[in-house]
Amino acid sequence: MGTDRKFNPREVEKLKNPARMERENPETIWKMLNLNHPACIVDVGCGVGFAAIPFAQKMNGGMVYACDIAQEMLDMLKEEMSMAGVKNITPLLSRESTLPLPDAIADAVLMQNLHHELHEPVELLRECKRVLKPGGKMAIIDWKKEAMEFGPPPELRVSAKKIGSDLREAGFAQITAHETFPFHSLVLAQKP
Repeated sequence: MGTDRKFNPREVEKLKNPARMERENPETIWKMLNLNHPACIVDVGCGVGFAAIPFAQKMNGGMVYACDIAQEMLDMLKEEMSMAGVKNITPLLSRESTLPLPDAIADAVLMQNLHHELHEPVELLRECKRVLKPGGKMAIIDWKKEAMEFGPPPELRVSAKKIGSDLREAGFAQITAHETFPFHSLVLAQKP
């Protein structure tokens, strides 16, 4: 399988589309995670900081590690951070199934619109679990597996049920799917 399922950085304006705020608002994700003064959040597949920047603004001295496999995205994220006046984000170049972070540092890990792009999702989820503290929370937001006028083609999309089974296989517990967004699944889980 080629890289055709990966997001094309040349289409970055899609990531900045104001309609995204209505479809998959980071504020809603933050509330659903119900974090108590998190010191560290990891945003996997951060793009240009759609969630990383608003999360960083809520963290009162905490750090967001923003990981992406595309250096172009991280360079654009740095520009967005500068425009937003946000300094508590550390952009990190990662590989698809490897995060350049130590074990058990994160209170939460976020993956938004990434699961459907992964060739080996369980491997990356195991890596997310590795960087989470015990009891740490995982949030996966991805396109519902149904036809729409926008987003990836239906054959690339992954159902909330499949995301849940991938999380289970990776060793997560307390897996719950939520119908919070009109076009996206939100699946929450916890590291035991």
